Amino acid sequence: MSLFALIFIFLFTQSLATSNNANENFIRCLLNSTELTSPIAGAIYTPANSTFPAVLQAYIRNLRFNESTTPKPAIIITALDLSHVQASIKCAKKHKLLMKTRSGGHDYEGLSYVADQPFFILDLFNFRSINVSIEEETAWVQAGATLGELFYRINEKSNTHGFPAGVCPTVGVGGHFSGGGYGNMMRKYGLSVDNIIDAELVDVNGKLLNRESMGEDLFWAITGGGGVSFGVVISYKINLVHVPNKVTVFQVRRISEQNVTGVAHRWLQVADKLDNDLFIRMVFDVVNNTNGEKTIRASFPSLYLGNATNLINIMDQSFPELGLQISDCQEMNWTQSILWYYSFPPGSPDTTLLSRIPRTLTHLKRKSDYVKNPISKQGLRLIFRKMIELQLPVLTFNPYGGRMAEISEFAKPFPHRAGNIAKIQYAADWSADGVDLANRNVNLTRVLHEFMTPFVSKFPREAFLNYRDLDIGVTDNGKNSYLQGMVYGVKYFKETNFRRLVKVKTMVDPDNFFRNEQSIPTLPSWRK
Repeated sequence: MSLFALIFIFLFTQSLATSNNANENFIRCLLNSTELTSPIAGAIYTPANSTFPAVLQAYIRNLRFNESTTPKPAIIITALDLSHVQASIKCAKKHKLLMKTRSGGHDYEGLSYVADQPFFILDLFNFRSINVSIEEETAWVQAGATLGELFYRINEKSNTHGFPAGVCPTVGVGGHFSGGGYGNMMRKYGLSVDNIIDAELVDVNGKLLNRESMGEDLFWAITGGGGVSFGVVISYKINLVHVPNKVTVFQVRRISEQNVTGVAHRWLQVADKLDNDLFIRMVFDVVNNTNGEKTIRASFPSLYLGNATNLINIMDQSFPELGLQISDCQEMNWTQSILWYYSFPPGSPDTTLLSRIPRTLTHLKRKSDYVKNPISKQGLRLIFRKMIELQLPVLTFNPYGGRMAEISEFAKPFPHRAGNIAKIQYAADWSADGVDLANRNVNLTRVLHEFMTPFVSKFPREAFLNYRDLDIGVTDNGKNSYLQGMVYGVKYFKETNFRRLVKVKTMVDPDNFFRNEQSIPTLPSWRK
């Protein structure tokens, strides 16, 4: 064996030993922590535990990061109470171990459970209490609760209250809220973060803070800037909103032969200007027509906060091109509309919202864009032609306007307010394992994203934090982290909000303990 090979093996085994020692010291620190108010041993999982793979995989929501080649955590802490969170932070800080915080595991790039260096997961799925007060029209929601659980608990107390958030019931509150949180009531009530009034967060020193004790700058940062850059969010206090006894939903589909281009062009002119109670999403995918040829299908899944008769009147006046009929409409209560919107079978009981098991798990890639100006019919035809060529990626247009256009872009870190017609989500899903297939399909979304350049926002080309996309920039959290962070930070937050987030980060976590591949950086020493 060559001298070089012997040196490599020696260094590798030394590195492994150092890593193992760090993990053992970290666990010893946890077990002996003076922070603990209850034993933590039962919440510690290592690869030596037979249940370790099951605990890890329970909240992996993107199978692209469940391959044999995916880096795995050294330890998982399934915190059972607040003291476990505090001890985890203090011991990780002491032993210089990277911590990833996971609420529901829906981060599109797996940043809550994957890293390229030794790390552990602080798993918050046990933090799921929800306390609803209809008298105050508020609720306290812990970060590990799911949106479905929140919606169910609200409806348990009142069928005329709701909350503006996403329609996927298994999404965790922690990541969804801290990154903005949008759903099909956003045109009426804004984002989730526009309706958050308090929060509890454990900071880098292990101290529990609320809005008053953390101050307005930090509260601002964790309501749209991503909580994981600043601490561990334990819970949020939200304002409930009013929903009618009955809402109306409809799903209308058109294919190329039925003038998809004309309808889509009209949607881009009116979707952000319609009644604030009306949310009409537009989805393009590639299907086979009756002749077996590839064609574009446009789908319009929609929610109206009112009855079907009023909806038809609005549509006849504002968007007759869609051709909505009363027979297309269904009236139901608000929680049933969430199940309908997420394509659960008709008649599914409200308790379906309590399930933590996703309906489907796939390998996936997501990207985002913002549309500031209507796309011409010629532009739409070019887009459709490209989509038919690529076949896999789906484009979803989510309408803005309404309440979204009334809130200042500086009110929260989320800056995409007035001037936006729609947000686009690029989606590719596939079922088979394999890195080569994943690379091919991820690349298809990149090709479509690149093709869309002339039709979307510019300088910066804006993106949505909760549609996490490492293609737009990453940081190695080294000496150039500020400049690296600015690349993606300006796209997610625009420049003014990004700079404010950096100032908050530098103030509350100066040594950058809370970090990931797209976290908020601290100010470099030459800027401090």
